[in-house]
Amino acid sequence: MVDWDNPADTSRMNSDNSARKVSIGALVGQVSDQFGRLLRAEVDSYKKELKEKATKSGLGIGLIVAGAVIAFYAVGVLIYSAVAGLANAVPLWLSALIIGIVLLGIVGILVMVGVKALKNNVPPGPNVAVARIKEDLNNVKEDIK
Repeated sequence: MVDWDNPADTSRMNSDNSARKVSIGALVGQVSDQFGRLLRAEVDSYKKELKEKATKSGLGIGLIVAGAVIAFYAVGVLIYSAVAGLANAVPLWLSALIIGIVLLGIVGILVMVGVKALKNNVPPGPNVAVARIKEDLNNVKEDIK
């Protein structure tokens, strides 16, 4: 027992303080270690989610590229035959205009479908992982209080 009237008797107080300091240090070390592991797990989750979004965005990009390729070949092959065929019924300039508008309409539809597919995945950020990291940080803050 500590004799509070005798300031020289601090042996027990020092041993209690050192035991307390060791346990606080150990707790801080454990929290630091656990937080590091948690952060690495969240970063891995972030990478996985980002990869999934990039894969889904690839579909939209593929549709746009397919539309562009079809438009390129369609312009070369179909314009001549369609204009020549329609020129039998209307003047040549009008047949070329009609065929050009139809082809641009098809390209427009393909591009709109591709853009819609891309918008469903934009921004390509890891929303779930970021939300979990924020939740983890809030939980750590509350536990520290």
